[in-house]
Amino acid sequence: MALAPASSPAHTAAPARSYAGPMVLMTTLFFLFGAVTNFNDVLMPYLKDVCQLTDLQSSAVQSAFFGAYFLMSLPAGWVLKKLGYQRGIVVGLLVMAVGAMLFIPAADARAFGLFLTALATLGAGITLLQVAANPYVSILGPARNAAARVSIVGVANNFGGALSPLVGGLVLFGGSVALKARLAALPLGERLAQESQLVKGPYLGLAAFLAVLAAVFFFLVKLPDIESIPEEAAAEARPVAAGRTSALAFPHLVLGIVAIFVYVGVEVGLGSFLIRYGESQGIQQLSGFTQSLVRGLNLATNYALVLFGQEPSPIDTTAGFTKAVGAVLVSSYWFGSLVGRLLGIPLLLRFHNRALLVAVCAAGAALVGASIVSHGETALWLVVLCGLMNSIMWPVIFPLAITGLGSFTKQGSSYLIMAIVGGALIPPLMGFIATHGGGLRVAFVVPALCYLYLLFYALSGYRVR
Repeated sequence: MALAPASSPAHTAAPARSYAGPMVLMTTLFFLFGAVTNFNDVLMPYLKDVCQLTDLQSSAVQSAFFGAYFLMSLPAGWVLKKLGYQRGIVVGLLVMAVGAMLFIPAADARAFGLFLTALATLGAGITLLQVAANPYVSILGPARNAAARVSIVGVANNFGGALSPLVGGLVLFGGSVALKARLAALPLGERLAQESQLVKGPYLGLAAFLAVLAAVFFFLVKLPDIESIPEEAAAEARPVAAGRTSALAFPHLVLGIVAIFVYVGVEVGLGSFLIRYGESQGIQQLSGFTQSLVRGLNLATNYALVLFGQEPSPIDTTAGFTKAVGAVLVSSYWFGSLVGRLLGIPLLLRFHNRALLVAVCAAGAALVGASIVSHGETALWLVVLCGLMNSIMWPVIFPLAITGLGSFTKQGSSYLIMAIVGGALIPPLMGFIATHGGGLRVAFVVPALCYLYLLFYALSGYRVR
């Protein structure tokens, strides 16, 4: 979809399609963000087994990855100022490629510390790309449609995020019947050493794709200078910003930073612990609906594997809940977010954005609360439905938080990007409670409280004071 730039005199205005190329490239980056980020949801239980970790230790997967957002957001701004947005994107892609390649020695050594280093490097590269990509998405179009436009590129993000756990589950937890039997017959140390090699293929492929994409950005395309694109809302924002000395002088921004922190934390935390939450339910027999869903997605994914010359990897749906089944539910969780983004585009254009935010925050709190007091598959599917509720939170919260910042808009945006560190801190908090405070059911109180805070922000905290 071509997005028109902000209005300008007719004799100097570029055709609406002039930004189509850059928007396609930005959309590709958002697809990449989702795929790499959500692969961690199956990587976390995989490393828990391969490296013999506790729930708390395995949550360091998300801490290493999302911690980079906090540590690298401000340095990323400095890099972009020195190199420019286009060369900064190239550097970000190459940093990600280095992080992907680090998975090879990590798998060979079966060293959790090396895995965390690789994940932190990947996260650093993605942070640089996020800081570069978000301003383009915000400015390449009318400000009044910002939430809908962010939802459009968010569809690509969610599509990548829905696919990667599905493929990752087959690669890390699938395998042929013969392979599973052979691994099961090995002594524990040997089996873990061989299973650690399974992660090499996906990350080698990722490194190759990143290198090709970096070459495309460096040699084949020319992105417009973002400073030359008019920001139509800037003049309107100046009276509100008058007399302020920092972005943090705006209470609605500070509360918005906390909102982004808890939103990312709850979204990542639910996806990260969904497989472990399923294992804790002791499900011996899957319902007909779940079996049909798993078989259908497994069949489609195996067909794709065969097309690429890979051996099919069947999932046994008669053995109750397994990690492979859990990976399908994780994919369904993120697919729900994708569906929500698609539905949200027309809804955000037609209805008041904040009213929709109130509805999804209240529903999210209710779903997690109901899951805590439920059992079996019901508890799992209630969490899966939270993906649908999460879908429009970022595209509504982000514009609300930067409303009226004027000249402090870029500073405020950097703080909001830093708040993505919630994905690094809330999963370990859940892991700590699960390990030391009564299990995963108690740990899921944390995301319920996060939804309640988001409801407060949607009702009151967003107001510009």
